[in-house]
Parts: sequence; C-alpha cells; structure tokens
Amino acid sequence: MGKVSKAEKPLIGVTMGDPAGVGPEIILKALSDGTVFSVCLPIIVGEPGVLNQAAKVVGWQGKIQVISDPLEAEPSVDKLFIISPDALEDTHFVTGVPTVEGGRVAARFIAEAVRLTMAGKISGMVTCPINKAMLNKAGYPYEGHTQMIAKLTGCESHVMMLAGSRLRVSLVTIHVPLSEVPKLISSERVFDTIAITYAALSGDFALPKPRLAVAALNPHGGEEGLFGREEEEVISPAVMEANSRGMDVQGPFPSDTLFWRAAQGEFDAVVAMYHDQGLGPLKLIHFYDAVNVTLGLPIVRTSVDHGTAYDLAGTGKASHTSLVNALHMAAMIARNRNT
Repeated sequence: MGKVSKAEKPLIGVTMGDPAGVGPEIILKALSDGTVFSVCLPIIVGEPGVLNQAAKVVGWQGKIQVISDPLEAEPSVDKLFIISPDALEDTHFVTGVPTVEGGRVAARFIAEAVRLTMAGKISGMVTCPINKAMLNKAGYPYEGHTQMIAKLTGCESHVMMLAGSRLRVSLVTIHVPLSEVPKLISSERVFDTIAITYAALSGDFALPKPRLAVAALNPHGGEEGLFGREEEEVISPAVMEANSRGMDVQGPFPSDTLFWRAAQGEFDAVVAMYHDQGLGPLKLIHFYDAVNVTLGLPIVRTSVDHGTAYDLAGTGKASHTSLVNALHMAAMIARNRNT
C-alpha cells in the first residue's frame, strides 16, 4: 500500500489515553479504517511499547515508527507514526488494570498534544479515554480532559457537546451531583452555553442558520411554576437574551418531547441543563458513534464518547466507531476553521 498525500489534509494528533484501557487498541483499529486517511493524517501521541503490545491483540501488521516532530511523518496505510513525550516507568504494567503511573503518562500525552496544536504543528487533537481518578492521584487535579485542556489553553468559557448524525447536545452543567444542578444554573451560564454552542454550529459545523433548542429543567417545563420556577426565572431570560442578539433559539421545552423533536430534524442542537438529561437520549440513538467535542477552545479537540472499558482491554473487541467519527469531526472542524 502506498503513502497518503499530505495535500489539503490536516494533521490530527490522537492521544492514547490510559495505556491500560482500550485506547491503544481502538487507535489501531480506527487507523486501519481507510476513511480516516481520506480526511486527515493522524499522528499518535502515546507510548510505543504499549502500542506494539496492542498491535498483537488486534492483528496490526504494519510498522509503528517513533518521530519527534509531526513534520517528519509521511503517513501511509501500512505505517503509523507516534510521538512519545514520556515512557511508562511501571514495570508491572498490565492491560486492563488502572495505575497511578498510567494516569501520569496519560496526562503527559494530553499536554504534548495541546502543545503541538497550540504551536500550529498539528491542526487538532482527538483524545482516547482516561481514568479520572488515576489522573487526580497522579497529581493532575482536573475533572477530566476538558478541564485540563481548557487550563492548558487558557480558555475560561467552554462547552461540552456530544454529537451524532441525528442529535447534538450541549451541557450547561456536566459532572456534578444532581442535587447541585438547580444552584449551578444561572441565566448567565445558560446564555454562555447557548452562545458558545450557536457560534460553534455556525463556524465549526458550518451551518449557515443554526436552529437551537433549550431544555427545561423541571417536568412539563415547570408547569407555570407548579413544579419549579427555574424556567421562568433563569432559563427563559437567557433564551430571550440570545434571540435579542440575533440567534435562532427556542425554549425552554419539556425534555420528554424535545429530544424526539430534535432527532427528527427540527433543531440542529439541544442545550440540556445537566449530564444525564442530555446524554441519556443521545446515547439511546448514538451509543456507538457519538463524538465528544469541546466547544469554545482556541484549538480543535474531539474525543470518543466512552470510557476506558478495562473489561474489554486486551480482547480486541472494543468498538472503534466513535474514534473514527471523532477523527472525521476533528478534520471537518479544522477545515472549517481554515476557511
């Protein structure tokens, strides 16, 4: 098989994630998918020894070459290039078993990919899953990828979106106890989520006239205050402010009907108030193929929408569909930002 031309194809970094998880395997499986090389030139950021171990699991027969700079890569479908900012020190590393050392090197992979992207050496980054507990125990006090990347890029306002072909969902709050949600949503926070999502739909997704819907917090949209007043006092003012600034935003709508309407094509994206409100419906439709994309960052960052799946690590059975889609989306956003 011959080399893939670099012409008009963005270089996309792919971080390995937790080396004990399914990241190394799904990277190899995803990069065996010919469609990836049709849209971008992927460069892995990870640990070569782990990748070679994963190659035996998934049956990858090509060559894995270590490089120090993305410009050294001339990717082909039978050769993969990897940048290795750090090596595993734990000689007892076992696939499927989380360790603090795994959390440490996963953080180093993320930091290196951010550095390369901020320096303009690659056009964007795609992240494989990490173990948040191990990340914190390794001395990186972040809730996850998003917060760490935001800190490294100096970005204060960002939004987590999960996106599939039929449904896109942005979240006002993410990994917080449900009991804390009513106290955390404010008109300013809802408006910021709307504004960042709308700008991304217009720019990153190249939608000329985005149609955005906002979910209510309470059952039946609060039923005129009977079941809660957040719709009237917090969410509606944010929607009205967005419309006053020329955005096409509707709501708040009861979530038990809104997601069906959005999945039928009535809206381009939904702003949900909390994690499970938005991601439950999305994963019902896009369990294997959704992409996590961080909106509002100065760099392009997408991710798989699943975890480390330690129970599947080492079996070669983990699905790589989300990673393939994440690579396609990162390449699309990179191209849209360039134009």
